[in-house]
Amino acid sequence: MSNRLILLQDGQAKTFELKSTDLFIGRLPECEVQLASNMVSRKHARVYLEGGNHYVEDLGSGNGTFVNGQKIVKPHKLKTNDRLKFGPVLLRFESDTPGSGSHAVSRALDQASRMTAVEISDDQERPTSTILGSLDSAAGFSLDVRPQEKLKAVLEISRALAGTVEVEKLLPRILDSLFQIFPAADRGCILLKDPRTGEMITRAMKHRREGEDASVKLSRTIVNSVLNQKKAVLSADAASDARFDASESISSLTIRSMMCVPMLDLQGEPIGIINIDTQNPLTQFRNDDLDIMMTVAGQAALTYETAKLLQSYAQKQKQDNEMNIARNVQHALLPEHLPEVHGYQFFASYDSAQAVGGDYYDVIPTKDGRIWLAFGDVAGKGVPASLVMSRMSSVVRSVSEFVTDASEAVARINDHMCAKAVEGRFVTFVLIILDLHQHKMSIVNAGHMAPMVRKPDGGIVEVGEEAVGVPIGVIEGFTFDTVEADIAVGETVVIYTDGVSEAMNAKNDLYGMERLRTFVGKGPIPPSELGVAIREDVRKFANGWEQNDDITLMVFGRTA
Repeated sequence: MSNRLILLQDGQAKTFELKSTDLFIGRLPECEVQLASNMVSRKHARVYLEGGNHYVEDLGSGNGTFVNGQKIVKPHKLKTNDRLKFGPVLLRFESDTPGSGSHAVSRALDQASRMTAVEISDDQERPTSTILGSLDSAAGFSLDVRPQEKLKAVLEISRALAGTVEVEKLLPRILDSLFQIFPAADRGCILLKDPRTGEMITRAMKHRREGEDASVKLSRTIVNSVLNQKKAVLSADAASDARFDASESISSLTIRSMMCVPMLDLQGEPIGIINIDTQNPLTQFRNDDLDIMMTVAGQAALTYETAKLLQSYAQKQKQDNEMNIARNVQHALLPEHLPEVHGYQFFASYDSAQAVGGDYYDVIPTKDGRIWLAFGDVAGKGVPASLVMSRMSSVVRSVSEFVTDASEAVARINDHMCAKAVEGRFVTFVLIILDLHQHKMSIVNAGHMAPMVRKPDGGIVEVGEEAVGVPIGVIEGFTFDTVEADIAVGETVVIYTDGVSEAMNAKNDLYGMERLRTFVGKGPIPPSELGVAIREDVRKFANGWEQNDDITLMVFGRTA
């Protein structure tokens, strides 16, 4: 069993575990909960354990001890989520006692950080109850009522909010402006709807008088009426209003007058509420005030939505800049220059569907005079695939330093990738080790499409189809087979990803393997020209249709 007091201050939460029988609260350093406020007595109160329950007792403090807004005169039994106020300082009691309905510490702290000094409570609504004043938000901006004051209020809040683009700074400024427009206002708060849970979260609060009780309860009836009906609600005298006379949430706080209005987004849907109240019975709000409040709230909501859009735009710009950096980093992993070897020609092309992609190729000259041609396609696309691609590039480069056999090299690459594999992120991969002196190719295929070899007469042979192994990163310890093939004068090898063969046009037609084979067979003779021609033919087929996968090509051949 765990019990604690949580101090809510400046939007932060500090936890005091109730481990001892007595815990003293006050200004003195020896108090277990020391509160730095001159409105808190030296030894203000104590919390003690008796009969398995915790009690709070005021120790004759100057400003009193409050529980849930009520001043206590004798020891008070605490239950979970009770709010304790000592001077201007608010704490919350939390208990993990079975059956207490308590929350976990993490949730309590989360609630504290959300300024839970505003609480929406259920009230016992009477069937005959009425709201003394309401205004439909659909009526929009009108100058029929007190036009000069409305225009002045709109200009005032527009001037106060001008230049503020940070959402968290904007909301308190809205309340500051409302307190200027309505001098009678004593307290104000703004609650916004959590888009994921629909829960109303307090985002800003203001009190006119220093040291006033920070705890505020709002009637769920009012909140639901404002949100569901998109209406502004006025209670001219909440303490005697028949609609709320059974509601502890208002009458116990002796609110004499309050206004609650919806904040609507650009589509006219409620995103939150603004509530202000006065406890002075001589300065009650009127229907005209509600009209002005609704006008001002509309301007405030518009400014808030604009700030959110600007914030989203700034975040998007930041993300775009970061993605541009990521793209440059990824392109830096690709070879800057292809080998220039007498009697051979090399071409490679890489077009990602997004800023970064999961296709991969590399051309690595080795110490023994051979050339590694590595080519792969990571499952998926975008950032996750690009991270796997970068790791693949590092592993291939590392293995090429000390392994000469093609099948052993792919096996080691596979084991490295399996060691820290990401679920679902396998890599189809082809490794060709080209012997420039013997004019031979050692080909290992790990789940990729077989390379196409175009013969001098235009015939197409797909090499190694019978020896295709599993993709990289699927089965650790897998043994891959090597296919040996000669490369004769005039032969060209084409390796491609499925972004080529599965390119689509506006009619959802696929580019297809048959079209690719036909084009390779009849395309330009020089490998570099053939590579460019294939890429352009794919683009011509797509005819501007959005690319849905990375398109990568590698073409090399032995020239005459």
